[in-house]
Formats: sequence, structure tokens, C-alpha cells
Amino acid sequence: MRRRLQLIPWKTAGRVSEQFASADEVIRQTGWVFNNETGSKLTIAEFVGTGDNEVLAYLEIFGLRTPGNAERSVVEVGCGIGRMTCAFTREFATVYACDLDAGFLERCRETVARFGRVEHLRTIEVADGRTLDIPSGVADLAFSYITLQHCEPDDALDLAAESVRVVRPGGHVALNFRSRSSADVLVLPIGAIIRSLFRLPRFGMWLSQRRTVARLAWQANRLQPDAVIRSLPDGLTDVTVWRHTSNIVSGDGAATATFDGINPHHWWLIARVALPACEPASE
Repeated sequence: MRRRLQLIPWKTAGRVSEQFASADEVIRQTGWVFNNETGSKLTIAEFVGTGDNEVLAYLEIFGLRTPGNAERSVVEVGCGIGRMTCAFTREFATVYACDLDAGFLERCRETVARFGRVEHLRTIEVADGRTLDIPSGVADLAFSYITLQHCEPDDALDLAAESVRVVRPGGHVALNFRSRSSADVLVLPIGAIIRSLFRLPRFGMWLSQRRTVARLAWQANRLQPDAVIRSLPDGLTDVTVWRHTSNIVSGDGAATATFDGINPHHWWLIARVALPACEPASE
């Protein structure tokens, strides 16, 4: 299999994360995992706290937080070192945490062991960057945040379709994308150039610890709602495009809703996987 350039920065960052003694050191030394900051006082506990707040906020606003979650399962596409995963393990009975680098997954397990419920965690390596090694229809929710924008367009669309595949009828997908902005005329080409530089082994390791450069390297696509919705399998219902009030993206045939807590450059696709005919939806 040809190694695609957009995977290299993530793989390199995963190797960098393995060089540090603890997740706290990863947080302090690599700003790409803590609001683009580094500092001697930053901690994994603070990092996880930001994820706790966002998980609860998004589940609530999207209508996906119910008492029944304690018996349900969620697939998290792009878990990283576990910022949101901890909250998912407290909310759901089973969490399939997916990432394309084994180093991130090891740090994710470490983080969840400290701040979540590790007995609820299953880690899945996405070796090819586009398919999930999870049986079809096993999850109640597939969730992805600040991940799909870092994939090449075809891979992002494949992962979105995979997210639908692994959700049972009656379950939901909640997928986050980044919409176009005027800055993208520079950001996307520069990001492509930087990704090519990551092929140089030692230089790539150095680049992955430069906050701004690494974040530029991860900017690989800007997908609009129509393109995503058209690419997904048939059988989705209650399709809604959620966005910030200042964002004007919309999808043909999809409802729209707004939430000021969404990044102005982001949008979410929230949808239900249709039930078979005559089968009532569960609450």
C-alpha cells in the first residue's frame, strides 16, 4: 500500500509522543495537544477537563445524552491521546477509540486509566487511515471531532461512510468537519508542502514538535455538507447540519441548526441510521 502523505504527520507525532515518560510530558512539550500551547505547568488533567466539558456540551445540544447511554456503545474516530475518550468511557458502556497510530492509542489507554473507566475502553488502530476494524452495526453512536479535516478528502469521506456502517439501525452519527474560509487559499497549499517535508525522518520528528508548523501540516481538506451527504450510504434520517451562527454552510435537503459553542469555521453532520420498516425508534 502506498503511504499517503497526510498520514505521515500523524504517524510522526505518535512516535514523538512515545519518547516522553508520561502523558503530562507530552502535554508540556508538544503544543499541538493543548490549545497550541506548551508550558511547565500544563497537565493532562487540564487537557482532559477540556474534553469533559466539550463531550457533555455536544451530546446535550445534539440530543444524544440520555440515561440509556450507560448501556450503549460509541465509536470515537480520532481519539488522539484521550482528551475526549475519558468522558466517553464514563458516559457509555463500551468505547471503541480509533486512531491511526499505535503511539496515540497507548497514550489514550494511559489517560483513560487515570481519568476514565479503562474497563469500558477498546482501542482500534486505523492502519490505512480510511477503514475501521469494527463489525457493522455494533455501536449506538459514531463521533468524530477535529479529525476528518486532517484527512485527504477521499479518506475523510470513507471514514464518514465507515462511521455510518458501524452504527446500528436507530443509532446516530455526529461528525465534525471544517468549512472553507478565505485563509484556505494559503493554508491548504502550505499544509501540503509541509506534509511532504515530514518524509525526511529526523526533520519530520523536529517539525512535529513545532506547534504552528504541525498544525498547518494537518490541514488537508475543506468539505462542504452537500459533498459529505452525497457520499454517505442510503438510509440516513433526521439529517441536520449544525453550525455557528456566523457560518452559512447548509446541505441540500438537510435541516440546519445553530449553536454558538461550535467553532465558527466548523460544522457538524448529525443523523440517525434508519430503522427497518415497521420497527419503532427506541428512546
